[in-house]
Amino acid sequence: MKSLKHINKYFYKYRWRLLLGILFTAVSNIFAIYSVSYVGNAVDFLKKVFSPENTEESIKNEILIYCLIVIGYALISGFFLFLMRQTIIVMSRLIEYDLKNEIFEHYQTLDITFYKRNNTGDLMNRISEDVSRVRMYIGPAVMYIVNTIITFSLTIIAMGKIDVELSIYVLLPLPVLAISIYLVSNIINKKSTKVQEQLSEITSHTQETFSGIRILKAYGRQEYSENELQQKSNEYMKRTMGLIKTEALFQPFMVFLIGLSTIITIYLGGSKVIGEQITFGNIVEFIVYISRLMWPIASLGWVTSLIQRAAASQTRINEFLHTQSDIISKSTDSEEINGNVVFKNVSFVYPDSGIQALNNISFEVEQGKTLAIIGKTGSGKSTIANLLCRLYDVEKGTIEIDNKNIKSHSLKNIRKQIGYVPQEVFLFSDTIANNISFGTEKKEKNAIEKAAKDAAIYSNIEGFPNGFETMVGERGITLSGGQKQRISIARAIIKNPKILIFDDCLSAVDTETEEEILNNLKPLMHHRTSIIISHRASSVKHADTIIVLENGNIIEKGSHQELLDLKKNYYQLYKMQLLDNEKVD
Repeated sequence: MKSLKHINKYFYKYRWRLLLGILFTAVSNIFAIYSVSYVGNAVDFLKKVFSPENTEESIKNEILIYCLIVIGYALISGFFLFLMRQTIIVMSRLIEYDLKNEIFEHYQTLDITFYKRNNTGDLMNRISEDVSRVRMYIGPAVMYIVNTIITFSLTIIAMGKIDVELSIYVLLPLPVLAISIYLVSNIINKKSTKVQEQLSEITSHTQETFSGIRILKAYGRQEYSENELQQKSNEYMKRTMGLIKTEALFQPFMVFLIGLSTIITIYLGGSKVIGEQITFGNIVEFIVYISRLMWPIASLGWVTSLIQRAAASQTRINEFLHTQSDIISKSTDSEEINGNVVFKNVSFVYPDSGIQALNNISFEVEQGKTLAIIGKTGSGKSTIANLLCRLYDVEKGTIEIDNKNIKSHSLKNIRKQIGYVPQEVFLFSDTIANNISFGTEKKEKNAIEKAAKDAAIYSNIEGFPNGFETMVGERGITLSGGQKQRISIARAIIKNPKILIFDDCLSAVDTETEEEILNNLKPLMHHRTSIIISHRASSVKHADTIIVLENGNIIEKGSHQELLDLKKNYYQLYKMQLLDNEKVD
């Protein structure tokens, strides 16, 4: 139950609903319990119904009165039972809503490393399936716990008023039941945790399959994927059946103990009736009281299962809620930056792989200048962009923006003023217009169209049947690679950022389109700090400064012409690509 303490703050938030629910439960049970005494009185009345002083008319009237009283109490009890569900169950839905929002908001604060360590299916399962299981504790489990406590208390008091000794004997099987529940609940908890873990694996496998469906079909691996899912589903069924068997054996055992109480009532109660200590009506009352205790006792196993499953799920949820981001922003400033960027002796090793991406590199980009970074795959080019956007933090050295350590700037403010076009383009399943305007609050049509023109994608968009209102499909699946890249560029420049970062974002376009995009971007880059990352020399030749990376080290630095004059790595790369273009022509 320790893990479920996290929910207590929500119980406090909706305390008035909970208190009202408890009140309605108490009132409902009072009327339900009180009506039982009239059932006993009616039985005692029927025993002496044939006495000479009672006429047929008076008998009918008396029975009618008893029936009306019992029906009236049942209606009142049912009405308050309805109010109980309207307060406690509605409270559980509100808490479910708040908990999902809390998890989602926390997910967004976590850094990239967290998402590399955890798969999407598991993240989705914890915010959906696990939260649903927790809601079953907040709503039905809490409701039945409250109902059970109040029903037991009122019933035992009512039974004690009739005969204390008989009440004690009737309630003797209950301690055995309590011990059984305690022992079985531990088994249920362990089995529930394993069931949830396996369900996460199934969700992850399914999500990954649908995301990579094109690759799956291209390689003809549908049968392999189906077999994988079958194995995981079989394991899930095996674990679930183990849990169900435990619960199934528990229910008959509870029914046996309740039946034992009924036998004790009839045997000992009959002896007391013979001794004229109690009446026949009292025995009937005891049997009705036991039947009223039957569902609360029977529900204990179900409620215990709900609580244990909720505890297992909340433990999984807490695991992520207690995970803190390594990227911490202490500042909340919102000042506008100029865009002077300085890397001082920066080294970086990726935490999961242990690969050293950068080794003691230093460079400076003044406001309004353009820095180009070129190098082979794995040389550390994209790492510079990741560090500048603070997707990771440097381990050694410092990064400064406007002569101020990047860690001292507000994280939100820095990212707001950076236009970043990543190497791996991601488009949302939305319209082209909404994808372009994603990074800004403004949805002005003119601004969207201008950004599209600057990114050399306007003519393509106009050629679509629905123009800018065209739905791009999940991850932009309906568009070509070059179209997705250019929409991503438009999304970055519409923000009018102070720093522009293009991370190999022109790799899927031809050299002619590349030249058009770069020419369109020149006016935008004039007063902005720009960093162009590429493996093609044609993309970087107009930059003010070019650095060549190799294995995380800067091996050459200078302008395009200066590097050509050196006739080293950059020169060789440029000549090789120039020769390739001539062959293509």
